[in-house]
Amino acid sequence: MTTSLEDNVNTFSRPSQLKITDLRIANLTGVPFRSTIIRIDTNQGIHGYGEVRDQASSSYALLLKSRLIGENPCNIDKVFRKIKQFGHHGRQAGGVCGVEMALLDLAGKAYGVPAYALAGGKFRDRILCYADTPTVADPEEMGKRLLERRDRGFAFLKMDVGVGLVRDIPGCVIAPPGALDTTTTMHPFTGIQLTAKGIEHLASYVGTVRSVLGYDIPLAADHFGHLGLDSCIRLGRALEPFTLAWLEDMIPWQLTGQWRQLTAAIDTPTCTGEDIYLAENFRPLLENEAVRIVHPDPASAGGILETKKLGDLAEQHGVAMALHLAATPIATLASAHIAAATNNFLALEHHAADVPGWSDLVTGLPSPLIEDGHITVPDTPGLGFEDINPDAFAAHLDPRSPVMFEDTENWNGEYSHDRLWS
Repeated sequence: MTTSLEDNVNTFSRPSQLKITDLRIANLTGVPFRSTIIRIDTNQGIHGYGEVRDQASSSYALLLKSRLIGENPCNIDKVFRKIKQFGHHGRQAGGVCGVEMALLDLAGKAYGVPAYALAGGKFRDRILCYADTPTVADPEEMGKRLLERRDRGFAFLKMDVGVGLVRDIPGCVIAPPGALDTTTTMHPFTGIQLTAKGIEHLASYVGTVRSVLGYDIPLAADHFGHLGLDSCIRLGRALEPFTLAWLEDMIPWQLTGQWRQLTAAIDTPTCTGEDIYLAENFRPLLENEAVRIVHPDPASAGGILETKKLGDLAEQHGVAMALHLAATPIATLASAHIAAATNNFLALEHHAADVPGWSDLVTGLPSPLIEDGHITVPDTPGLGFEDINPDAFAAHLDPRSPVMFEDTENWNGEYSHDRLWS
């Protein structure tokens, strides 16, 4: 029997000849929110998975299909440059980011290396996760909820502190009619103010939580409401005795000057960035020393390599990078590879601590995926899992889109003149 060189090598994939042949989706709910999972198929029988930002439209991914067919997914930068014009800030970036994750998954499988290797290698083997926790009005009960997270091994926590806790307490909030119910008016334009009583109540709330939880564990705060800058400064100063890990998204990320004023006025780290698309759009915040922590969501920022690029940019300005996330294990694993490859990484959000069977949505990895508040970075190719678990997916399928990875041929011919220059 004669042998050839190929008998001694892995020929499962020939990277130079790999081509994208299809893109399909599965829409899930309750994982923890609504998510779209992307599957990209190839001519060599391997496929890659990515995830659209939570609660974003699946059409953001589907419109990219005609731009991807025939491309080699190993040409990650080339393909990303081709499609990145179809992303934008917030959830409109979801399709581009999910596709980029799938490209890294495919390229890793084609080359037989984990995604972090394609991002430059790793700085750490385990990724620290911080657990978000639903809010309750009773601070004692809130403290107990956080303790439960701690008892499960989470060593970094987050809670919500804001107008919602005091809006129905007389004398705590001043607001024009209807302002407290708006979701479309930017913070400086709502006219909402916290009174001294409101600020005292919120400070007392956090103080009670800290007395239950203790001061030997990082605790971040989010969801303050659509407050103007002056109320944010007054509240930030009132919360300083409780040594919070950061104050998140107190004002819209676009308002660089206001972020600089806020950051200069308080002694607690400021944090924003979950809705910013592309590393270049973090430059105003970084160059103006307007935040202490950048907080991109890889499903908004541009995917794995773009978020890694942002981390390196933030490091040059002495700023740490935490990662925002509310996702299935697919985007979570993508984020873990970013965290492994980024020197100034701080912590990765986990928003599914209360979702039963969350780890079992994918196969080939430990269950639970998060142990002692950490994810062990997989060394297997691509994102690191073997495949999706169809039974677990079926239990979470969105009833409005009940067929998993159905044919998307009607998107094959979607076309426009995409060139951005003449």
